Amino acid sequence: MTTSATSATRTAPVQPAAPADEPPRRGRWGLWAQPNFRKLWIGETTSGLGTAVGNVALALVAVVTLDASPFMVGVLTASAWVPWLFLGLLAGAWVDRWPRLKVMLVCDLLLLALFGSVPVAGWFDALTMAQLILVALLAGAVKVFFSTAYSAVLPSLVAKPDLLEANVKLRSGDSAAEIAGPGVAGLLSQAFGAASGLLADAVTYLVSAFCLGTIRAEERPPAKSERRGILREIGEGVRFLVHDPYLRTLASFAAVGNLGLNGIQAVQTVFLVRSVGVSPGGVGAVFAVVSVGGLAGAALAGRIARRFGTARGLLLCELVAAPFILLLPMAGARLPLAVSAVAWSVAVCGVIAGNVIAGSFYQAYCPPAMIGRIRASASTVNFSAIPVGALLGGWLGEVLGARTTIWIMASVLLSAGAVLLTSPLRAMRDFPERPATS
Repeated sequence: MTTSATSATRTAPVQPAAPADEPPRRGRWGLWAQPNFRKLWIGETTSGLGTAVGNVALALVAVVTLDASPFMVGVLTASAWVPWLFLGLLAGAWVDRWPRLKVMLVCDLLLLALFGSVPVAGWFDALTMAQLILVALLAGAVKVFFSTAYSAVLPSLVAKPDLLEANVKLRSGDSAAEIAGPGVAGLLSQAFGAASGLLADAVTYLVSAFCLGTIRAEERPPAKSERRGILREIGEGVRFLVHDPYLRTLASFAAVGNLGLNGIQAVQTVFLVRSVGVSPGGVGAVFAVVSVGGLAGAALAGRIARRFGTARGLLLCELVAAPFILLLPMAGARLPLAVSAVAWSVAVCGVIAGNVIAGSFYQAYCPPAMIGRIRASASTVNFSAIPVGALLGGWLGEVLGARTTIWIMASVLLSAGAVLLTSPLRAMRDFPERPATS
């Protein structure tokens, strides 16, 4: 659950080869006919597959190979997001100064080295929990820059009217990868050990880097003479977010949602393995079923937005689909695991559809020259809740048990709906257009 947006400045935006607001050249194949978008989709879908494998593999390495406690799994989950607390705002300002595609390419190569170090250490029987946490922490720092650049580069590659279509296609690719990834991670863990999944993750970053390196788009970051102090530029992004009622609402909504969602994620592997008695291969299968909901959410986001409106569609995703998460902690007790997994998938469908709708809004709404800073300001708010949720979930899992923790965190996740219901979005059918002064 993520969001974010401020007044125009003299800073020149990263320029696309053609203006982002130019009417799209629509053809039979839509965005698939555009080479730059096609390369971006291939690279990021492949990378998404590796990330899906790596996320499951990292937790399985901790739980199965290193016999980590629930709290240590929470620390591991939190480590990947802590860098947002310290680097988020700075990354937004820096990314607005640099060619964004090059930022993403360098980040891919760094992630290749970091995740590749885990299976190497495993082969030499030198893998420790400390290394896992350090890799998660450093990779999290790299991903601050990658995520900020990724969210800012899309408006420079496709026309503004195509942003929703582009986000649907990109998120659908990610969701398809998330379906395959957990199953692949489980099979690799069963056959070759959990650390092998991280090797697959590392290789996909190489594929992503190759695809990004072949994209031909003219990027013109601002000249040094046009830059102002880094603190002043950061302040512009923060002020736009704070003063805009829609973006402020979405950032707050995402923060509450991330608190609950990551409290669940901190103990979900422990819950499945130790409370429900699922094997490593079965854990991958459960996550694959849940990821089907992500694919459905990404595919349905555009239809939901067109049928009900963008603002109303986000409310429906949160208030109708997300409550199915309450059936998850019943798995293996009051409900069969299969039923809870399907309900979990429905909840994920709502979360992902809402993310696509909200993400397309801020890309169309934010001034292009400031989108990196605005995005980073919002991400700092809502991503900062992730390590808090992970640590809280891990601690509650240690004290109260994984099942009770999921009950508590599912309730927190659903309370994010109250943020939307008390905001101006409650009475709106669609999100507003970009202010004329922007």
